[in-house]
Amino acid sequence: MTTTEINIHDKHQKQKFRVSQLILGFCLFLFTMFCLLPILLVVISAFTSEKEINSTGFTYFPKQWSMDGMNAVLRYGGQLRQSYLITISVTVIGTFLGLLIMSMFAYAISRKDFSLRKFLSVYLLIPMLFSGGQLSSYIFFTTYYGLKNTLWVMIIPLCVSTMNVIILRTYIHGSIPDELMEAAKIDGAGEYRTFFQITLPLMKPSLAAVGFMMATAYWNDWQNAYLFIDKSYLKPLQLLLINIQKSIETLLNNKNIPAAALQAMGNSVPQYSATMATVIVVVGPVIIAYPFFQKYFIKGLTVGSVKG
Repeated sequence: MTTTEINIHDKHQKQKFRVSQLILGFCLFLFTMFCLLPILLVVISAFTSEKEINSTGFTYFPKQWSMDGMNAVLRYGGQLRQSYLITISVTVIGTFLGLLIMSMFAYAISRKDFSLRKFLSVYLLIPMLFSGGQLSSYIFFTTYYGLKNTLWVMIIPLCVSTMNVIILRTYIHGSIPDELMEAAKIDGAGEYRTFFQITLPLMKPSLAAVGFMMATAYWNDWQNAYLFIDKSYLKPLQLLLINIQKSIETLLNNKNIPAAALQAMGNSVPQYSATMATVIVVVGPVIIAYPFFQKYFIKGLTVGSVKG
């Protein structure tokens, strides 16, 4: 092959590469817009006049802007701050405790010389395949454990996940050499010292990925609070969102209110815009925190998945 032919071939390959890059970039742009537009609509609707939403529906280009929806949410100032405190406390404590327990569990079943390795692996898979149901869980948490109206009832059910343990075990098995642990054992380090001083620091990418998934699950959890929490000072953000929505619906659908007064309130009570504003208040911190964990999230899920 002559030099001219080689240059033509390289030019043709570069053109193909550029075309494929443009197609891939266009597809990624469409997917990004597909995910971004609903979030943008929520933000715009939170500051749109309720009259316009009732007359023309949700739109990206509203003609009337209003703070009524956000003000309706901010009226719950004291309860909103308390719910934020409860949600943050549950998220931080649950994520830290869950990572500690699951990383120790993953370390134990990743050691080939551990005699109970197979038994604990099977024991770990059982809850993923079988469940006692919601009723039995409710009876145990309230009657036997006595955890109703406590923070622990929102922490313990989500503390350990089979899939998260498998991710951590795979990371240890694929990314941390056995020779490193053997060297620590020869130097006289016990299992706890090997785990906390050698294994745990090397698990930062997987811990960040699993920790973000756990924190998101804790932040968005509402079912446990709905079932087990009656006290207002223990209500998390998600449960507060439900209560705000129910309060507005009850106010608008109350048949004991005169028709004229109900019509007047219907024009001033921001039902839809308040719902969107509540979504912003609840989901906003997760959206802000995600970019800081993105690189760890990708690395923790991919490192160790391919060997060679």
